[in-house]
Amino acid sequence: MDIFESKGIKPMLISEQREAFNSSDWIYEIKLDGIRCIAYLDENGTDLRNKRDKKMLPCVPELKDINRQIKKKCILDGELFVLRNGMTDFYEIQRRTLMTDPFKIQLASTKYPASFVAYDIIYDSGKMTIDLPLMERKKILQETVVENNFISISRYVEENGIALFEAAKVQNLEGIVAKKKDSKYYFGKRTKNWIKCKVMATDDCIICGYIRKANNMTSLVLGQFDGSKLVYKGHVTLGVSLRTLNEHGYNIISKSPFQFVPPGNEDAVWLEPKLVCIVESMPTDKDSFRQPVFKGIRDDKLPHECVVTK
Repeated sequence: MDIFESKGIKPMLISEQREAFNSSDWIYEIKLDGIRCIAYLDENGTDLRNKRDKKMLPCVPELKDINRQIKKKCILDGELFVLRNGMTDFYEIQRRTLMTDPFKIQLASTKYPASFVAYDIIYDSGKMTIDLPLMERKKILQETVVENNFISISRYVEENGIALFEAAKVQNLEGIVAKKKDSKYYFGKRTKNWIKCKVMATDDCIICGYIRKANNMTSLVLGQFDGSKLVYKGHVTLGVSLRTLNEHGYNIISKSPFQFVPPGNEDAVWLEPKLVCIVESMPTDKDSFRQPVFKGIRDDKLPHECVVTK
């Protein structure tokens, strides 16, 4: 079956985090703080799906006509995001994905309209483009999309990765992504051909419990998988609200999901390790978080995908 009809594409993943660098063999793009999506576009309509193949258009109806900005039938890889005060706001786009009331969705779309930025094309007029070098795919993408307020093409710079990273830092952006010019596109795979360079490090962690603290503060107990073993990764308190957990739903369990109760967690309320969250922290070489901040729940990632970085 044609992949356009079957859907279910798993996007190529960004690999290891490292310091920004310069190279004439690479291009560099700004890293947006949004939700990775695949867009299936033709004359019949728009189908926008996240990494778990969930249909996103009901949450962002303002994007239903972006197919009219496309010159030919295609599948695009990109980022769904919302701008708030001139900055991409992950909380706002994540909040939108949880809405079900059409009236509230319409209000949100008017106040903070969503946009889709395309940075790759993986299907062009019935043909797969994944075996073409990145720069050839970029050229086809440029020839395919007519930009407007709802869909655009990711800009990039060549060679000068450090300068772009420093500019991102000054603008309080998340960082940059470096991509090798001759890289092919591999569905669902994480290769060293795409590398992230972030101002702040981020990790995807499993929420394994919570601890109530003084002054109505709450700490989340975090875990990641090391092989098949769930291991303790510490706490995050800044930015945490039990209301956020309640919005997503959770199940309390009677004992620690780890093999033992980590020291300092004797008073924890243990949860079934099902919810995945994003934790932002200062970069460190240690196996712990430095000044961690809770950035939100993500429903586009499964718990077993949260793994310890070696």
